[in-house]
Amino acid sequence: MSEKRAEEILQILRKNFTLPKWVSADHNTFETLIITIISQNTSDRNTERAFEKLSKTFPITPEALAKAETSKIEECLKVAGLYRNKARIIREVSKIILEKFGGKFETVLALPFEKARETLMKLPGVGPKTADVLLLFSANKPTIPVDTHVNRVSKRLELAPDDGDYERVRESLQRLFKPEDYLEVHILLILLGRKYCKAIKPLCKPCPVKTLCPSKTE
Repeated sequence: MSEKRAEEILQILRKNFTLPKWVSADHNTFETLIITIISQNTSDRNTERAFEKLSKTFPITPEALAKAETSKIEECLKVAGLYRNKARIIREVSKIILEKFGGKFETVLALPFEKARETLMKLPGVGPKTADVLLLFSANKPTIPVDTHVNRVSKRLELAPDDGDYERVRESLQRLFKPEDYLEVHILLILLGRKYCKAIKPLCKPCPVKTLCPSKTE
């Protein structure tokens, strides 16, 4: 895969999709962490609804959420699914940030990239994808989070090796695109995956990048 072809794909995606409003929303770093935890295995709409209810019930701070009753957090998160697990993780993470970082989550993201990523991944419920989302969206660090859509689409477009694990896919994408485009690349590949490049029965015929896709079936 050449950088030129990758750039062509990006230009087509820019013309065919609009970035969601939440991408430019003004959230602080801790809010972004909470939103990312809530968003796991649910839709953007349900994430927004759950976060809105949570933020109306509690101040979104490590202090407030560490002290909150788990059952009350659960009630706020029901619409987002897996609410018991997410509520537990939110309380645990809040306590750790309060105890280890004095409640200042932004100090973690201010660390050098690799150190920040390593520190984030030690938190409950924070794996590579969540760490990369936080680093990209809250700290403007150069990384491309790889969710299920990004993984599938990048392999079908041969932007990444078909047998690549999380790190290989991430590194492949980062070699092909400019760091200043990483956020757009992440979001646009997700949008392409949701609308056209579905896991089962991909809609190849109307797909805007079909002429550049080696895996098209129509």
